[in-house]
Amino acid sequence: MRPSSLSQWFQLAKKRFLSLTPPQALILSYAGLAILGTLLLKLPGASHQPTSWLQALFTAVSASTVTGLAVVDIGTHFTLFGHWILLFLMQCGGLGLMTFGIIVIHLTRGQLGVKQRAALRETFSHTGQGDVWRVLLWAIGFTAIMELLGTLLLALQWVPEMGWGKGLFYSFFHTLSAFNSAGFALAADSLTTYAGNPLVNIVISLLFISGGIGFVVIADIIEKRRFRQFALHTKLMLVGTLIINVIAMIVILALEYGNPATLAALPDWSAKLWAAWFQAVTPRSAGFNTLDTGALFPSTAFFIMGLMFIGGGSGSTAGGIKLGTFIVALLATWAFLRQQERPTIFGRSIQLDTIRKSLAIIVISLLCVNIGIFLLTITENGNFLDLAFEAVSGAATVGLSRGITADLSTPGQCIIIVLMLIGRAGPLTIAFTLSHARGESIQYSAGHVNIG
Repeated sequence: MRPSSLSQWFQLAKKRFLSLTPPQALILSYAGLAILGTLLLKLPGASHQPTSWLQALFTAVSASTVTGLAVVDIGTHFTLFGHWILLFLMQCGGLGLMTFGIIVIHLTRGQLGVKQRAALRETFSHTGQGDVWRVLLWAIGFTAIMELLGTLLLALQWVPEMGWGKGLFYSFFHTLSAFNSAGFALAADSLTTYAGNPLVNIVISLLFISGGIGFVVIADIIEKRRFRQFALHTKLMLVGTLIINVIAMIVILALEYGNPATLAALPDWSAKLWAAWFQAVTPRSAGFNTLDTGALFPSTAFFIMGLMFIGGGSGSTAGGIKLGTFIVALLATWAFLRQQERPTIFGRSIQLDTIRKSLAIIVISLLCVNIGIFLLTITENGNFLDLAFEAVSGAATVGLSRGITADLSTPGQCIIIVLMLIGRAGPLTIAFTLSHARGESIQYSAGHVNIG
């Protein structure tokens, strides 16, 4: 192909990409990243053993959607080169492919256009009229600092155990995986060896909590520094994260205290508390585990499914319907019970558009998860709770599993792949892309529908 025709092809592709709506561009970006990752993982030097196309696709989708479900042993199946491919996919998928695309556009054009700013707002769930470029810079800077700090702290644990080379890479891999809420670990049992280790528990949980709280929140905290001056969304995320984590820890500690395969097997109260804390916060899209997830009581597994469905913060590396969505739904329900026109909190009222969007996200997410569970019960012969747990984990891009991922049939793995892509792009984004906006040219008279 001649340079002129290549240049024309590039300009045409660029023009078509920029003409896409932000949701369309976001979905195509993640799909493209997954395809690229599949091709890279199929390279001979990427694995110690032959990797099938389905195994490569499943792993690439899991990494690019920062889920963490795996059909092969990540630590032993892939080579060092393969691990670097996974790191690349996790970093792109976590920070957001649209972010990297916007950087390229900014460098080549010198400024951000209206559509590019809309794409950034879609990536970070930034609905305000503030400078999205500033939020992007905060996101990149905060990511670099946290990943460097996490690597250095974890190296204190793993360099003495494994030596400088392996210890540093082990620390960097788990740091990047944790901050991007990917949940990939190089050990077959994830982090169960360190269930009572304070350093590993604190650093890993701090990484995925900070990565999952939302970059808009991080920028607001760094700039304003005082709780009173924070935006309403920031206040809700901070208070909501604290409350849900504490409640989850207490519930899991109470449910699993007598389980001989989990908390009861740990030697002392300190280890039990650390394990309960980690298992309480990791379902918010982290994917790591220090307890055997498959050995949890059914009640605990069901409770964790609820935590996975809620997920982390909007515009973060986390998945789920997002904590803000869940809080808005609770506030709207409470306002309805109190016969208030609008829900209020921290001296602010919640807009009706936000309530409608939250309702749409919850309904569409429930439909996606339930359809996924229904299809898995058709294709698989496993335990219903295990299948439901797997579907919720995939759709919420969490990565926790009760040990059935590698045993799924080909159709079952394909179902989880679709759920992971939907979960990362966002159910509402998928709905916006598939639907066509249509103005209401005719106003209809109101009708009455009996509900409840």
